[in-house]
Amino acid sequence: MKIEKCAVLGAGQMGGGIIQVFVTAGFETDVWVRSEASEERAVKKMEKYFGKQVEKGRMTEDEKVACLSRINYIRNLEDIKDADLVVEACAENMELKADIFRTLDENVKPEAILATNTSSLPITKIAAVTNRAEQVIGMHFMNPVPVMKLVEIIRGLETSDEVYAAVEEMSRVIGKTPVEVNDFPGFVSNRVLQVMINEAIFCLYEGIAEPKAVDTVMMLGMNHPMGPLALADLIGLDTVLAILEVLYDGYQDPKYRPCPLLKQYVDAGRLGRKVGRGFYEYE
Repeated sequence: MKIEKCAVLGAGQMGGGIIQVFVTAGFETDVWVRSEASEERAVKKMEKYFGKQVEKGRMTEDEKVACLSRINYIRNLEDIKDADLVVEACAENMELKADIFRTLDENVKPEAILATNTSSLPITKIAAVTNRAEQVIGMHFMNPVPVMKLVEIIRGLETSDEVYAAVEEMSRVIGKTPVEVNDFPGFVSNRVLQVMINEAIFCLYEGIAEPKAVDTVMMLGMNHPMGPLALADLIGLDTVLAILEVLYDGYQDPKYRPCPLLKQYVDAGRLGRKVGRGFYEYE
């Protein structure tokens, strides 16, 4: 099972990073965007990213042009037909992902691998809406994708060994370190990380310390490169809340109960860096 052409669904924070590492590694990549405005944003993002790589001496102008030429933007999911690997990187919503995978299953060539970048939703449940459950797998990249080396590879109940091996090899080709994880809510990364973030929010909610103090304790005391509240802002507070709700629903354990302050911030639209305001304010 050889992967030569890829497709990425979504060009946002995670999808954009996945596109960057795919085309940098030499893979032709179809990119599904929902609208003309989304495509314009994606084009600007890619030009800015690869332009910075040239400025920093990490690639030549010719290599930048080659990377950009490997990206093909499309508007209709039905047009993704010849990709060997499709990676869905859309919102953390089960109904949305199920609709996408049904459409992919009907249109992408039968031997294609269908992967999801979900950070917490069950791979087995996503695979069940298709007629190729053995070819559905989780590829959970870390943010920012071009920098972070880890890819959690999550097997669904039916995922075949052949598909796992192909995705594991692909991860190494794009410069990542693959780690095999079984299909449980939150996998490993978010099962551990989101509890820490949630507890940091509770520290703020209960008046124990201000955001900068909470983050400084974790950075200087535990040697974390970024504090949990700043990290939540980077991830997106709506995404943090969605993951915690999946954990709480999946395990029925109160330790995953989202902090009321997190819900309040999301209701207020204070979603973090992407909107300029979360636990901190950003220009």
